Amino acid sequence: MGIIAISLQSGSNGNCLYVEAGGRRLLFDAGICGSLAERRLAAFGKTMRGIDALIVSHDHADHIRHAGVYQRKYGIPIYVSALTLDAALCKYKLGTLNDVYYFKPGRQITFGRVSVHTIPTAHDGVEGAAFVISSGEKRLGILTDLGHAFNGLGEVVASLNGVFIESNYDPEMLEQGSYPPSLKRRIKGPRGHLSNIEAAELLASHGKALEWACLAHLSEENNRPALALKIHKDVANPKYALHAAGRHSSTAIFELGGPELNRQPRLF
Repeated sequence: MGIIAISLQSGSNGNCLYVEAGGRRLLFDAGICGSLAERRLAAFGKTMRGIDALIVSHDHADHIRHAGVYQRKYGIPIYVSALTLDAALCKYKLGTLNDVYYFKPGRQITFGRVSVHTIPTAHDGVEGAAFVISSGEKRLGILTDLGHAFNGLGEVVASLNGVFIESNYDPEMLEQGSYPPSLKRRIKGPRGHLSNIEAAELLASHGKALEWACLAHLSEENNRPALALKIHKDVANPKYALHAAGRHSSTAIFELGGPELNRQPRLF
């Protein structure tokens, strides 16, 4: 039983990730508008209609701001923590939400033969979560907005066959960049993001079962895809395939256990 995954967009300008496994179709986060998500899925011959769930990681705008549209326009049920939704409703105009299911980070959500394990994160969202999707013998991780490499994260990585992992910033670029000191402290602090080197060291130490890794949530000002990939190759010397998710485009299809790996979209 395989898993396919497509990052429809990744970064502070909006996040959305599509996963298909065990006859179920899931979206993780709703940080890009519905029409853009629809076009990018259509490029792979897939549709927003009939998706089983939208699962939201945390309350920041680049992950939740279009959740209401996804539900009302496409009829997608929303899975979110209660504190996350309360925080988002105070900050954004999500509109009427009628089909909402709550989870507590640390619990498991089940969709038929597919399990989504929710993992509490240290990021500065309200009650944030990362995810591990299990289908048959394959496990896919969606590990972004982590805060830091918290206790137990290595064991999670060690269990994965594929992963989307944040590799947000280059420390030197951040230090020399134009961000104010308070924002720099937030990004590199314990509730911010993983740097290239931190993510690379995590995979080097624990990613022994990986078939592929896709670097995600790269900073536009404080990172470059080529730099992030180089750091990971230098540090981890990976035997797995290594990719970087786009801030303004989808990835190819990534697959665990099937024939569609790296099939390119017809358009972005």
